[in-house]
Amino acid sequence: MVQQFAQPQSSQKNGASFIWSIADLLRGPYKPHQYGSIVLPFTVLRRLDCVLEPTKQAVLDEAKKRGDAPSAAVFLTKAAQQSFYNTSAFTLKSLMGDAAGIKANLLDYVRGFSENVRDIFEKFDFEKQLEKLDGENLLYLITQRFAAVDLHPSAVSNFEMGLMFEELIRKFAESSNETAGEHFTPRDVIRLMVDLLFIGDDEVLSKKGVVRSLYDPTAGTGGMLSVADEHLRKQNPDARLVMFGQEINGESYAICKAELVIKGQDISNIVHGDSLTEDGLVGQTFDYGLSNPPFGVDWKKQQAFVQKEHDQEGFNGRFGPGLPRVSDGSLLFLMHLVKKLRPKAKGGGRAGIILNGSPLFTGAAGSGESEIRRYLLENDLLEAIVALPTDMFYNTGIATYLWIIDNDKRPERRGTVQLIDGTGFSQKMRKSLGSKRKELGPDDIDAIVKLYGTVEESDDSKTFKNEDFGYRTITVERPLRLNWALTPDRLATALTAKPLAAVAELIAGRLGPEGRIETTTDQSAFTKSLKSILTKANITLTAPQLKALLSGLSERDDSAPIVTDAKGNPLPDTDARDTENVPLGEDIHEYFAREVLPHVPDAWIDESKTKIGYEIPFTRHFYKYVPPRSLDEIDADLNKLVREITELLNEVEA
Repeated sequence: MVQQFAQPQSSQKNGASFIWSIADLLRGPYKPHQYGSIVLPFTVLRRLDCVLEPTKQAVLDEAKKRGDAPSAAVFLTKAAQQSFYNTSAFTLKSLMGDAAGIKANLLDYVRGFSENVRDIFEKFDFEKQLEKLDGENLLYLITQRFAAVDLHPSAVSNFEMGLMFEELIRKFAESSNETAGEHFTPRDVIRLMVDLLFIGDDEVLSKKGVVRSLYDPTAGTGGMLSVADEHLRKQNPDARLVMFGQEINGESYAICKAELVIKGQDISNIVHGDSLTEDGLVGQTFDYGLSNPPFGVDWKKQQAFVQKEHDQEGFNGRFGPGLPRVSDGSLLFLMHLVKKLRPKAKGGGRAGIILNGSPLFTGAAGSGESEIRRYLLENDLLEAIVALPTDMFYNTGIATYLWIIDNDKRPERRGTVQLIDGTGFSQKMRKSLGSKRKELGPDDIDAIVKLYGTVEESDDSKTFKNEDFGYRTITVERPLRLNWALTPDRLATALTAKPLAAVAELIAGRLGPEGRIETTTDQSAFTKSLKSILTKANITLTAPQLKALLSGLSERDDSAPIVTDAKGNPLPDTDARDTENVPLGEDIHEYFAREVLPHVPDAWIDESKTKIGYEIPFTRHFYKYVPPRSLDEIDADLNKLVREITELLNEVEA
């Protein structure tokens, strides 16, 4: 009897539950978090088996006719009436006729697929799984169960099949939630991202026959692509979203590609590999971009390649603005995504990317992170940032932020950035999944989208000019004032200097009490006297050694005259050096006169060291003061605790 799915509204979930129930056969040899590696590829196999069934004989006839001709693939694809084909004589049902040869025949069947589908099973390591299933005497039984599931397009549409496969992916992610966050972004977060991404183009996306492209450089299992496609279809059934993606993890890539082929999408646009070092879609740009790159993961493996592109290609490449510290490469994906957006001259592009808190402020003026923020803001690419609630992801509870990038902003948004505090818009989950304890309900998503759409000032939404996030770091110098003395204590300190290590014992042994020079603020006179003493002691020092000795015999003295160089210019006191951050909109000299000179009148600005920096102090703009509890309340709590402890001690003594 063939299992069918008759009701469209419930078929996806019921079908997923039925297929997942097949996994009960795996209990024992497999652990729950391993079920997905069997269930998912077998589901794909059965769907493709059903899709190709009507044209099976035509493909076999064409294969016999074309043989190994280089052009055979073109004719076989045409005969299959799909973007893929299978030249094996077997089907899943026909495999049931030979229980003894199930492994060999099933391998023949899988290897018969066209290359664009065969690599899905290769990345699933399917042949290895078949070997294990056969060794556990489960292969025939599992294959038989899947062969009995009716996944023909006439019974389950591409849309329904896609939803069902998503449900399977979700179950798989839940069963292995300790690593789910690496390759699986919660659907509620994706829905918010997609809503914010598409809201700016509502009018265009509602037109009949509109076609748009979407790219995800960290595609994972394809969740972002799928949710975006589903959202657009609901908004406009006549619209088409062409999806592109790249994923480094083999199994996640296989799942992503499998989901698209199941939905009847073009799978040639999904690439396996590291998008930072081997861009599989080089030169291509897209209408939209989405990404949830790994948080706080270093990029040491990619460093040589990325550094080379930065040095050689500059702003013509992806990483021209600067490079973040090696300990966190998330901003590299942001720059990659910016470069992948359709140019403004061709209509522009929008992107959404999830980052942790550090890209907002990490790095001082001139650092890689600051230069990346500077590039985004000075080129008016950053449109909005939304602070998400904590505990939203499977493998981390840290604060996360959704950045919206647009290289062709609407006129009313140009030159500004909107910050939205969405941390209060969530609901607790009935059952936690790893670190995910909260979710965005439909009302939460609607509330955040409304804040974004209206751009009105409120406690949860604030808009700033791009330059409001910029500042200049000025270096404040103070003059060096020193006195010198040759005393036992200072000499002992001086002799620890590296240049003096070779002669330290010699100097210490020959400069006795008679060589003492009293404290003076006259460097020239002190140097002359010191040289005289060294000469009498028959000690010859090199210029670096003498400089080190003089430095060690000096001490800072605020009452001493200013030390100058050979040209009479005051030397800066490096220990007193300080920096000040001056907002871009303020004159640095006016700031200096108002904030610095009243406290240190002899200070000056070293103009050569001035740097421009950018940071986005998100939490500062939404800080809400909570007054401390009164002393009476604190005293009452302390007294209560004392009484409780006393009672416990009395019970122990009794």
